[in-house]
Amino acid sequence: MATSPIYSWPEPDNTDLVKNGALAIRTMGNAIDTTMGTMVAKTVVDAKGDLIAGTAADTVNRLAVGSNGETLVADSSTSTGLRYQPTNAAGKNCIINGGMDIFQRTTSTSFNAYALDRWYIGSSGAVTTTQSSAKVTPNSQYMMLMTAQSTQQIFAYQAVETKNAVYYAGKTVTLSAYAAGLTTTTNLIMILSYSTSVDNSVTGTWTDITVASGSANLTLSSTVTRWSAQYAVPSDAKSLRVLFVNNAANITVGQGIYLGDVQLEVGSVATAFSRAGGNIQGELAACQRYYWRSSVGTAYGTYGLAYAISTTLALASVQFPVAMRINPSSVDFSGLAIDFSGSFASAVSAISLGQATTVNAGLTCTTTGLTQYRVYDLCNNNNTAAYLGFSAEL
Repeated sequence: MATSPIYSWPEPDNTDLVKNGALAIRTMGNAIDTTMGTMVAKTVVDAKGDLIAGTAADTVNRLAVGSNGETLVADSSTSTGLRYQPTNAAGKNCIINGGMDIFQRTTSTSFNAYALDRWYIGSSGAVTTTQSSAKVTPNSQYMMLMTAQSTQQIFAYQAVETKNAVYYAGKTVTLSAYAAGLTTTTNLIMILSYSTSVDNSVTGTWTDITVASGSANLTLSSTVTRWSAQYAVPSDAKSLRVLFVNNAANITVGQGIYLGDVQLEVGSVATAFSRAGGNIQGELAACQRYYWRSSVGTAYGTYGLAYAISTTLALASVQFPVAMRINPSSVDFSGLAIDFSGSFASAVSAISLGQATTVNAGLTCTTTGLTQYRVYDLCNNNNTAAYLGFSAEL
């Protein structure tokens, strides 16, 4: 007896039509009925865009279509193994420098100050903070290493300004990170906080958000491990802050924490890490919106022209590479001088901000030995490690 080409249903031969036609027809009909009984009925689908997805071996169910613009992602926690979530690929991660790529200050910090770009380190004692390649994540070249110089807790903060934070208000978000211990096992707690204040300061008053699912408390070992937790951000949130802190079992001298690939995104699953700026160039520009440091790197590298208004004061103007978040609020420097044609260099002892905008700043430089009304250079004082920095941090 012949069979059909797709489902191999038995088909009567020419002779069966004469001798055993009824049997042949009944045999083929039973085969068709058996096949159709295992097919998914079209009534399972309720709307345009619905998908039929497997829920177990030989078992399927309907996955309702997502909202406009959402992306289908794998999610082993759901019955179908799939889930729709909002797409925000270019800026999916609102944590700037989560991959610890940018370190404009290029020096370790003591405590209660910014270290790697956008990361504020707080503690009760000195902490050495470095950009380390001794341990790395699967996605980045560096991790931030915070090493205690006394027995203490170490806090690593980043505040998210209102322009970025309001997108997450009223949504479920996932905070994820990679971490490891330096010399011993320790616990690290991951906290997401919110504020109803616009552009709340990193050290301002914050309210912690309760963990909805996942793990926000990790026992660190020497192995770099990723962990994540989900939070329901209140609808009135205007600022967000992430915080990583070791628990009450304080870290002792020489012990520390590696932290890297920190990501805060909409949705209930930690997706693959991506930089807030999309690539290294974008990440640097995002960091420079909050802090910009120029380190010319040559002995007498120049930052801009200066004009002597007296024998001890010169006015200088500096252009920023990107527009800062707000007008810079402070300036820091080291190893600078006021110079005339390479034949005169007088060390700068103080710099104060004058007229400043988000794209440039006027500076008042204090020095000695100037000729009033002469034009000079603001430059390095025979110092390749000299720098000039501006801050618009939260």
